[in-house]
Amino acid sequence: MFKAIRIGILLFVLFFVAVSTLLTQARSTDWDSSLWVKIYPINADGSDVSSRYIDKLKVKTFSGIEEFVVREIAKYGHDLRRPVRIELGREITEQPPALGGEPTAWRVLLWSLKIRWWASSVTKDQDDPAPDVRIFVRYHSPSDAFHLENSVGLQKGMVGIVNAFASRRQKGRNNVIIAHEFLHTLGATDKYDSADGNPTFPHGYGEPDRRPLFPQRYAEIMGGRIAISKLDAMVPKSLRYAVIGEQTAEEIQLR
Repeated sequence: MFKAIRIGILLFVLFFVAVSTLLTQARSTDWDSSLWVKIYPINADGSDVSSRYIDKLKVKTFSGIEEFVVREIAKYGHDLRRPVRIELGREITEQPPALGGEPTAWRVLLWSLKIRWWASSVTKDQDDPAPDVRIFVRYHSPSDAFHLENSVGLQKGMVGIVNAFASRRQKGRNNVIIAHEFLHTLGATDKYDSADGNPTFPHGYGEPDRRPLFPQRYAEIMGGRIAISKLDAMVPKSLRYAVIGEQTAEEIQLR
């Protein structure tokens, strides 16, 4: 009897979590009200450079993301004055769980659950109520010899982990990555080749109908890069050179 009760309680909790997640995801793309996005900085490498940069962060550091969303959703007939409201949380001192090992389906699933639990745990003392989307930005001291780890955005749990450089010169590019992962939390999919990082045609191109096709002037935000030629592309220096393409718009219910 006791075992049956425990199983029943567990099933109820899982059902409640599933329904809550579905409702949150549905509301996140109805574009009727503002989405509350909170950004939490993390000193990823423990350096003084990253620490000083984090200390100087302000909400306006990320204002380009709000402006980007306003501009792009207007192209699809939405006139919400502030579709995304970004706030800056306090610095998080604990690093997120690492995937580790070969990324099998089971390991990825387990890691996703760990990330969602971790995100709630490390922000509980500053989140009441909880934001719609949590983005953790792991800052690294800038170096030409250092390549950042891949960033990730999870629709389930609406959590993003972004790797960025602690440099004012990189602010625009950092915001491009943050916006990319934010849209992942709303259901947008990648539109680039995982083998070389180049955007895939046509949905990964900012101007797929441009003639001549190259060079492109804009990056499709989920393509991530501006296609200079068929084999060459570059990360835009700011969100002024990024757009939300038609397929991405469909995925996040703009169309």
